[in-house]
Amino acid sequence: MPLMCRSNMWTDKIKARGLRTNDAVLAALLTIFAALAFACLGAMAKHLSESLHGFVVTFWRNFWGLVFVSPWLFRNGLGSLNARRLKGFFVRAIFSLASMLCGFTALKYLTFADATALSFTAPLFATMMAAVILREVVRVRRWSATLIGFLGVLIVLRPGVADLHIGQFLGLAGASLTALVIIVVKQLSKTEAPDAIVAYMVLLLTPMALIVAVPFWSWPEPWDWPFVIGMGLMGTIGHRAWTRAIAISDASAVAPYDYFRLVFAMLIGMAAFSEWPDVFSLIGSLIIIASGLYIARREAFLRQAAAQKAVSAMADPTRATDLVKP
Repeated sequence: MPLMCRSNMWTDKIKARGLRTNDAVLAALLTIFAALAFACLGAMAKHLSESLHGFVVTFWRNFWGLVFVSPWLFRNGLGSLNARRLKGFFVRAIFSLASMLCGFTALKYLTFADATALSFTAPLFATMMAAVILREVVRVRRWSATLIGFLGVLIVLRPGVADLHIGQFLGLAGASLTALVIIVVKQLSKTEAPDAIVAYMVLLLTPMALIVAVPFWSWPEPWDWPFVIGMGLMGTIGHRAWTRAIAISDASAVAPYDYFRLVFAMLIGMAAFSEWPDVFSLIGSLIIIASGLYIARREAFLRQAAAQKAVSAMADPTRATDLVKP
């Protein structure tokens, strides 16, 4: 092979590797930015929960989310949304609404850091629900990580040592409902575009949230409107950044960076609400994060192994069963 050809091939490999590296860095930065946006959204919701009922906060978050997603709807039109999956979108909206109602109401009773830590139990609940609802095979390693994660929850809550209250139960209920949302979105994402899923969410959630908010209605104070509008803006920015991140990189690769949200929550809690996390909250949060990261990496490994098995099965069916061990 001529030297020039070898040189060109080597240059192409370097360029391809550089592109992959750049994509990985960009995906990480986008995920961290999304984590900051979601942390800001949560902080705004916590601030508003001092004067507004959590159900009213939920409505405003979805109303302004709809306002900020409207340009996409005007540009693409409702025809881009698949009405055949409307039932699935309704189910997702119901679970999302219930999760938001629990989560935003819990913010009134919990420190910002503890509320955020409890929200990270959603992957733990999702693992259990995937086994029960989707009949996915969940083996010893993931079950062990799930149990260890809930040990972290017990350390944060300290039942028998600290008094349990409704905020903690609401936080866990919100996380379990988020797990149901994850299950539904997994099914929807097989046929629907991410933008369509987000658009349908706010289209359905806004009127649903208004219905449940009316009995508890009160108007925001004039100085609270920037926070009311900011929730919709931060939610839209966060979702767009996260969607872009997983579009250019594997979801399991960017998932660890989402835990920066807990770091941001602790910093915002200290700066804005004078909340200082104690050692139990820190240890429990780290255990929850570690178990969630392990589950994410384990699922990624199993997906890669299954893909390798499928490819090998097409090439040599007699060897495919040896590649993936249970």
